[in-house]
Amino acid sequence: MQYRSVGRSGLRVSEVALGSWLTYGGSVAEESAIACVRRAFELGVNYFDTADAYARGEAEKVLRKALEPFARHHLVIATKAFWPQSDDPNDRGLSRKHIVESVERSLGRLGTDYVDIFYCHRADPDTPLDETLRAIDDLVAQGKVLYGAISEWPAEDVSHAGKETTRLGLHRLIADQVQYNLLDPKIEVDVLPRAKAAGMGIVAFSPLAQGVLTGKYLGGKTPSGSRGSDPRTSSLVQHYLENSDGKVERLAAIARQAGLSLTELAIKWVLRLPEVSCALVGASSIEQLEENIGAAGSELPLDLRRKIQAELSLPVA
Repeated sequence: MQYRSVGRSGLRVSEVALGSWLTYGGSVAEESAIACVRRAFELGVNYFDTADAYARGEAEKVLRKALEPFARHHLVIATKAFWPQSDDPNDRGLSRKHIVESVERSLGRLGTDYVDIFYCHRADPDTPLDETLRAIDDLVAQGKVLYGAISEWPAEDVSHAGKETTRLGLHRLIADQVQYNLLDPKIEVDVLPRAKAAGMGIVAFSPLAQGVLTGKYLGGKTPSGSRGSDPRTSSLVQHYLENSDGKVERLAAIARQAGLSLTELAIKWVLRLPEVSCALVGASSIEQLEENIGAAGSELPLDLRRKIQAELSLPVA
């Protein structure tokens, strides 16, 4: 496993990180989730990502059990807050009240005194940005959060957040967690350069486009037990399938010619950019996990990158 810095910080994370969105605490049995997390650690993964919104806190509880055998200093644990957690009007958003209370609850569910990274899960137009940034900074000063970060903020808000932390003399936000893959490369045009200018590394989630870039749905197949067969998540898969315009088939052919699996091609593509701190994957089985982690390592040759860009008319980055 190789490790990369997260933005302009001293924190280093594994190139492949393990997330828990749509999996742990929900669709994946607890025993399988714990086995996946522990196997990931054995294979060199040190960054484990969750959120209070994932299965309403259940993902955090499962992660606590899974990580119990490991020394805390070996782990990079991240969580998030923004989405409503109840009908209470203050139990949502990025107000000081909600951030502080959400972090306290997450620490309890995770069974830890601090989280390494705390993400603002979305931008909050109803809360002044300085209130949000100062709340995070106070939690950093208290040692409950080591680094602040954002996720899925509009490009202009990424720039604004970076400038405000500097203007206010606060701790820098170190990461922007965004959806990024071969079928959805739009961050390269606007978000990525702004995040880089603000000193944030890119944490790329859905690098396999909800499993579409593994090739499991080629030929119109919908394997039993896949996200495409689950009514709760099938719309996410269908979005990619309906907008891929034959790209997956062409990518699969390119991968075969290069002696790679489609999974390897997709994850290596995301990791080709130095601004990307890690590819954040989900896994419901040990086999799936090992394939995803095994896709990291050697880089895509330049001629293969250019072939992919030309074939899919992707932006050059």
